[in-house]
Formats: sequence, C-alpha cells, structure tokens
Amino acid sequence: MWLGEVVGIYIAPGGSQPMQAVAEARAVTGKGLEGDRYFRQVGTYSDKPGPHREVTLIALEALDAIGRETGIALAPGKSRRNIVTRGVPLNDLVGQTFRLGGVRARAVRLCPPCQHLEDLAGLPGVMKALVDRGGLRVQVLEDGPIRIGDPIRPEKTKTP
Repeated sequence: MWLGEVVGIYIAPGGSQPMQAVAEARAVTGKGLEGDRYFRQVGTYSDKPGPHREVTLIALEALDAIGRETGIALAPGKSRRNIVTRGVPLNDLVGQTFRLGGVRARAVRLCPPCQHLEDLAGLPGVMKALVDRGGLRVQVLEDGPIRIGDPIRPEKTKTP
C-alpha cells in the first residue's frame, strides 16, 4: 500500500502558454481543473476531447531522476503536467480509482512525452528522458478541491 502527496499544482490559461503555479485548484467532472486550458477547451490538443484531457500528473521522482541521469533540469511547471506528486506509483495506476485531495479520480492512461513539450520547455533531449515516466492522464469522477500537501491514496477496487 502506498500513500502519496500533492507537491505542486499548475495550470495554463491557454494552449502553449506558460504553466502557472497555484496553491489549490478545483477539479470538475468532465472538464478538469478550473482555469486550465483544457477546462476552457483552448489547450493545444483540445480538438481531441475526452477524459484523458482532464488532469495530468507527473512524479517529482521522475523529474529528479532525469536530472540525475541526463543533467536535464526540468522544472515541474515546464513538464506541462497539472499535478506534481511524490510517493505515487503513477505507471501502476492505469484503470484504478484513487483520491487526489478532495477529488475522486480514475487513471485513464499514461501520458507519454511529446515533441510539443520539448519545444515549449526548450530542453533538447527531455522527450527521450521522459519515456516511460511522462506521467498519467486522469479523469475526474467527483468534483472537489486539490491543494498542495493533500494526500493521494488508492481506493481498493479497479474500475472498468
């Protein structure tokens, strides 16, 4: 059994715009984080809607590892993911439900890095460095707040 923590929250008001750190955000079923580009349907990939666009997570451990292994210093906001976690086995969560602060969520699929992320970060090689640790795409099942310091914990059953 694991117990993780929210260590960062980031939103961007529009596609390709810089991510802004916030202390808390409200997650809304079917939309994502209030104020974020995908909530507003103005994200770069908003033409491909679905639950996999609601909220994205990345592990702080992954960001630290690429720094150690490659020397690439990818700041959490530059990862283009909404929530930075610590102590959460993101790659193992696909298909599972979990609590993310005050939100019930379901892990939809992994979030592989893309060339767009590398271009916006301005860090050649970051896409390759994030392979198999690019994060997780999450669907919001119950609205609620997410705050820095909130616990992240599994639920006992998998959802279809």
